[in-house]
Formats: sequence, structure tokens, C-alpha cells
Amino acid sequence: MFDHSGVKLGIAPIAWTNDDMPDLGAENTFEQCVSEMALAGFSGCEVGNKYPKDPETLQKALNLRGLQICNQWFSSFLLTKPFEEVERDCRAQLAFLKAMGSKRIGFSEQSYSIQGKAVPIFGEKHVMNDAEWQTLCEGLNRLGKIALEEYGISLTYHHHMGTVVQDAEETERLMSQTDPQYVSLLYDTGHFAYCGVDPLEMVKKYAGRIKHVHLKDIRPQMVEKVRNENLSFLEGVRLGAFTVPGDGCIDFASIFEVLEKSGYQGWMLVEAEQDPAKANPLEYAIRARNFIAEKTGL
Repeated sequence: MFDHSGVKLGIAPIAWTNDDMPDLGAENTFEQCVSEMALAGFSGCEVGNKYPKDPETLQKALNLRGLQICNQWFSSFLLTKPFEEVERDCRAQLAFLKAMGSKRIGFSEQSYSIQGKAVPIFGEKHVMNDAEWQTLCEGLNRLGKIALEEYGISLTYHHHMGTVVQDAEETERLMSQTDPQYVSLLYDTGHFAYCGVDPLEMVKKYAGRIKHVHLKDIRPQMVEKVRNENLSFLEGVRLGAFTVPGDGCIDFASIFEVLEKSGYQGWMLVEAEQDPAKANPLEYAIRARNFIAEKTGL
């Protein structure tokens, strides 16, 4: 069983309100979202677009419900914007996260990303050349050093469908060209499975570099529909390509075993974007929480 003092469970607000498609969950308020997170038995969450921007206001709302902010997505543009501009935006988010007591920031390089575009998610993504790889990795090392040494926050990199770091080969290159002291992996079960990579093999390979975990499952028949019909990433989300752990095809029991044996410490966070009109967020949150309890004892 996991160390209860070192591993915590959270859930992302994207099941209630979708940042990329605001019509999904437009009717769900911030207060409903965080109240239902707590009701489902989670102790942490990430930051959504309806969250108060003022740390004091947000902290009060979370304290009432026994929740903490464990991480926040950061869109970096190291390939297409001046480093100083990315650094400025990063520092602003780091200051916010420090005020919220968070120890993680989740980076995703969004230069050339197609995750939010109306283009096929398979076969259309940008592939970096050697110079771009160097720019990205050097930039991540610099920002990871700033995050850790000045804010006490670890930079975790989120591999993601439709971005420049998506698959096993790209993740390997990122890990090999970045400094383990300053750049860790945000391991996402669903995004590896979606692009045809075995998430179990990846957790075995990178257990020592993982500092944040996203737990999401996939419905393989829907992923195949996305592939066969040349659909976009967002169309796949609307169809239900993602779901909560235990509702798809991923072998979570084996993944949990690897994380446990590696001595993983930190947050494991359910992040399964669906249409809340089709997949009631509270119902699926409870389902995920019960599944994790059954498999991990947490």
C-alpha cells in the first residue's frame, strides 16, 4: 500500500468546466465544482478558469472544503516567444502557486500545438528539429532552476497529445536532454495510451523522474474513431475518448504497483475531461475515488 502521509489524491476541475471548450460545463460554478470535489473524497485540485484569481479569496474557499491547490498548467512558448517573455509569465504563475502553497507547476510547450485546433490530432503535429530541441530543453532547465531555487516549486513537464512532446521517443529525448534536478515528468496515463504508448512501460522507465501524476483512462473505441475519421483532439473529448480510471482499458493496478514500489511521493490527480452533460462530474468523481481506494488503499 502507498504511504498515506506521502501520497495525496486530487482531481482536476476540467470534468466540471473545460478551459479549452467553455461551453462544456458552462452551467457549473466554481463553488459547485470544489464542493463536489470535496464531497467525492478528494483533498486537492488543480486550477480552472472559473477559480478566483486572488490567492486569499481562493484559499478561503478551498479551506472551507479541505482542499489544496496541488499544481497548475502553464503554457510555455519557448520555441516562438523571447525567453524573457516566457520567464515573466512563468514567474507570475510561480508567485501565485507559492502563495497557494503548491510545490508543482505543470509545463506544456504550446508552440505549434494543435490540441485546440480543428485539425486531425493524428499525423498533423509539429516535429521539432535539433535546434528546437536545444531551445526547448535549455529553456526548461533555466526555468526549472528559477522555479526550484527562487520559489521552492518543481517544474514537471506534461507530455500531451498534439504538442511537440507527445510520444515515447519525444519524452525520452526531453528527459535525456534536461537536468533531473530541475525538470521532472508529469506522467499522464491517458495521453500515453491515446498515442499508442504503453503507460505501464513508461512508468517503469521514468519512475525516478515522476513528480506529478495524472490519472485518466481512455475508451479505445472512441480513440479509434478519432483516428479513423481524422477528428481533432477536442472532437475526441466531446465524443468521450477520455474517462476516469477504471472505466476504460488501462491497467491501473500494475501502474499503482510500480509507483508504490518506486516510493512515489506527491499528488495523484484524476484528470478526465468529458462532457459533463453526458458524464455527471460528481458521479464520475465518486466512481474514480472508489476505484483508487480499491486498488491502492488510499
